[in-house]
Amino acid sequence: MIKVLIADNHPIVRLGIKQVLESSAEMEIIGDVSTTSELFEVLEKVTPDVVMLEMDIPEINGIATLRKIKQEFPNVKTLMFSGQSEDVYALSTIRAGAYGYLSKDSELDYIISAVKKVSEGNMFITNELAQRLAFDEGTQKPRRFFRKLSSREVEVLKLLASGKRNKEVAEGLNLNEKTVSTYKARLMKKLNVDNLVDLLQQAKALELY
Repeated sequence: MIKVLIADNHPIVRLGIKQVLESSAEMEIIGDVSTTSELFEVLEKVTPDVVMLEMDIPEINGIATLRKIKQEFPNVKTLMFSGQSEDVYALSTIRAGAYGYLSKDSELDYIISAVKKVSEGNMFITNELAQRLAFDEGTQKPRRFFRKLSSREVEVLKLLASGKRNKEVAEGLNLNEKTVSTYKARLMKKLNVDNLVDLLQQAKALELY
């Protein structure tokens, strides 16, 4: 039996995932939570095989939550499940320790197969994303730059794109302002821009707004 813990701040989404997974005799839903504090409270008491984690879950951002799970509960495998762009976030979250990334736009059939694959310790990405990664189509698309970004750079860019200043980004990611400035400079270089306005335009093209 594969034990699954669902972490998503939308009740209807948690209910939908539960219904899909419970249609398989191999799945057992051992809990569902709406915030990161609830998530870690449950993880102190039970050990799921797979955590299905929403990228924008409240309190701590998804990638930071993912890193904390990996550090404090190394035997728990995380499958990111989000409405955020698969092109932008899949590789970033996998680099940060996720075993897979499933967009909320994906076919329902993917949910059970993704959880099974992750529970076995294997990586999961959709066939569509695998094809896009293998064949770099439309070389003029800004998203091609994403492959150059680290998971931390994506976090910084997302917060900047949401309107936060360097100090707020530093506080949100537990960094100092100088480090945030360094990340901003790296982002400008990697995304081939030389000012903040153009950087935020790239963030918009990457669907980070």
